[in-house]
Amino acid sequence: MFNDPMPVPSQPEVVVRRSARRRRTVSAHWSEDAVVLSVPQSATRREIEHWTRELVPRVVERRRREAARGAERRSDDNLLQRAQELSRRHLDGRARPSDVRWSARQTTRWGSATPATGVIRVSAQLQEAPEWVLDFVLVHELAHLLEADHSPRFRELEARYPLAGKAQAFLDGVAWAHRTAGRAPEAQRGASPS
Repeated sequence: MFNDPMPVPSQPEVVVRRSARRRRTVSAHWSEDAVVLSVPQSATRREIEHWTRELVPRVVERRRREAARGAERRSDDNLLQRAQELSRRHLDGRARPSDVRWSARQTTRWGSATPATGVIRVSAQLQEAPEWVLDFVLVHELAHLLEADHSPRFRELEARYPLAGKAQAFLDGVAWAHRTAGRAPEAQRGASPS
């Protein structure tokens, strides 16, 4: 889930899967490094060639766009801009981070904040997480710039993010999955981003 996106080959292998259940519809999707073209059992070679020309370039382009968006999202500059926007939206602009960066060394917590310097670090494990989960971690760390501990005041600031409960449940689920797979550090077993 949090791995780097797969490279986008310009001419991927195309695997044709015929289905007796399929009557008229044709679809294409990625499976590993190949594009799977699902067609009706009765599809002719000419129809398969047509759908290969029509659908495969769309699937390849979609993956290319997703990879480009992912690379943009993973930049530290965009992470800082996102944090500033979230501060304006949910914390009245009072949390002013001086620096927000991805951290590959951040393996025991989802994020960390240093109120004295305004520096926020976010675990690189979250680079492929849904945007609303990343936003929650950023709001959590921004709230730490205003309240250092997990006091009731801090919890009130954190709760200003409307998807806080849903995002916390997502993070708890990821931590549980990592833990049961033997990959979660001991400290990550807690519920909070930091």
